[in-house]
Amino acid sequence: MTETLRDWIEMRLRTELAPAHLDVIDESHLHAGHSGARPGGETHYRLDIVSAAFEGKSRVERHRIVNGLMDPAFARGLHALALRARTPAEAA
Repeated sequence: MTETLRDWIEMRLRTELAPAHLDVIDESHLHAGHSGARPGGETHYRLDIVSAAFEGKSRVERHRIVNGLMDPAFARGLHALALRARTPAEAA
């Protein structure tokens, strides 16, 4: 991966979940000095995803889907995700 982790996360989620809405926010600066933080950031992200792929899925199932898609990002140094995963009907 040569692009930023943020770019990779966005591309992966857009490709796999075709979201109607997606915010990928790097909050690493808020965690400086905490566990998992490192110079240069890209360790802590907040995601807000609206996707039809979440329909009929529980909150836990939605989080498992997203976390599973992020396995390569965790291997690259991602430490934590704050996640809001909704269906289009829930976002309306």
